[in-house]
Amino acid sequence: MVAAEKEKKSKGSPIKVLTFGSFDFLHVGHVNFLRRAAGLGDTLIVGVAADELHLEKKKALPVYTFEERITIVRALRWVDTAFKEESLELRRQYCRDNDADILVVGEAWLGSCDHLKDICEVIYLPHTEKMSKSPWVESLHKAG
Repeated sequence: MVAAEKEKKSKGSPIKVLTFGSFDFLHVGHVNFLRRAAGLGDTLIVGVAADELHLEKKKALPVYTFEERITIVRALRWVDTAFKEESLELRRQYCRDNDADILVVGEAWLGSCDHLKDICEVIYLPHTEKMSKSPWVESLHKAG
């Protein structure tokens, strides 16, 4: 635990953790990531990528619609609240709007959010080994 976290916890202020993702074709890697992120604070806030943002990031349409994905994410016990993430460029504003103490990002994005360290702590978590939706989606396309 870093000094800032210890200081806030000693003052009794809840630690707000923010993370982002598409969470399409939800799998155990997503669950592990969200569980670990939630363990870093008192409140977990999740920005779920809009369909257009998912398309921009992944170069493919999501399997599930935004409404389906955010419903699934909100149902997870570690998630306190979720909102629509419209743009990567708005992440600074999302951190401010949600009064985030910690921003948690997957290690695949290592360094991508370092520019936000002036407003919150940024932690990069490792992904669950061998977990990706890509092989699953490819096998579905082959079966169809």
